[in-house]
Amino acid sequence: MSNTPLSYRDAGVDIDAGDALVDRIKPLAKRTLREGVLGGIGGFGALFEVPKRYQEPVLVSGTDGVGTKLKLAFEWGMHDTVGIDLVAMSVNDVLVQGAEPLFFLDYFACGKLDVDTAARVVGGIARGCEESGCALIGGETAEMPGMYPPGEYDLAGFCVGVVEKGRIVDGRSIAPGDVVLGLASSGVHSNGYSLVRKVVERAAERLPATLDGQPFRERVMAPTRLYVKPVLAALQQVAIKGMAHITGGGLVENIPRCLPETTKAVIDGGSWPRPEIFSWLQREGGVAESEMHRTFNCGIGFVVIVAEADAARATEILQAQGQTVYRIGRIEARQGDEHQTQVI
Repeated sequence: MSNTPLSYRDAGVDIDAGDALVDRIKPLAKRTLREGVLGGIGGFGALFEVPKRYQEPVLVSGTDGVGTKLKLAFEWGMHDTVGIDLVAMSVNDVLVQGAEPLFFLDYFACGKLDVDTAARVVGGIARGCEESGCALIGGETAEMPGMYPPGEYDLAGFCVGVVEKGRIVDGRSIAPGDVVLGLASSGVHSNGYSLVRKVVERAAERLPATLDGQPFRERVMAPTRLYVKPVLAALQQVAIKGMAHITGGGLVENIPRCLPETTKAVIDGGSWPRPEIFSWLQREGGVAESEMHRTFNCGIGFVVIVAEADAARATEILQAQGQTVYRIGRIEARQGDEHQTQVI
């Protein structure tokens, strides 16, 4: 038995690498600072003061990861955009209640820290926060030898937003005759990648050079669209009754989360163009149409429900904010135990 003194580095943890990463992260986080941040990165806890313009502030929190999309990031060496995915999955979720995202924290875990790779990932997180008006206020980098294979890591994100108590969007006022507006997705976003990976594996010898006019790998890895600023702008001017972030479960599983029990959404599946990437996945994987709508967003990443009288104005505002908006369905009365979303 050796009596050679051991260090933390000998056990596989490089404190110097961790310090180097923090130095790389600080300027990225600084660009995301906004009103309310009371301290910089590096403390044991991050301090944030709720903006005083809120009379009855209600905090809305969300947490998520990136899922098995990370496996393709490892395989293809594409680490620059998964951080945007991480932010989007949480900020889009809190937005559904009408909340303005305030701050974000990330958790990055790996077996051995590669500073360059981690900095690319966190760079994406910072970009996502900046585009959402959300401060990257803190996080955790965990180097855990033996827990992850070489070159792999895991990500989790945590977001806190705020909404005026009297302006919470909860779907309770949704009624038959209301209009369902769909905001275009940027691609597959960050759900369904276990199936995407299976299809890519099956089609390995005949992968297309491009999809939707983009190189194949870039199209598959396109980051989740951030809907925060356009939707917050619409909320200032239009009475939005309900919203849904179209994540795992697709339109059919996510729209019901904002509907009263007595209503259903009838979606016209032909009311928006399906991006080529989804047609390719369906064809190469032999995926049933019903399974497509239960697994993928199929081109619609966020749903807004408004009264018929407000539909044109809401569309106009969202389009002015750079969104592609489709009128994809209507709200009807629900009979018995009908499913609350029907795609026809």
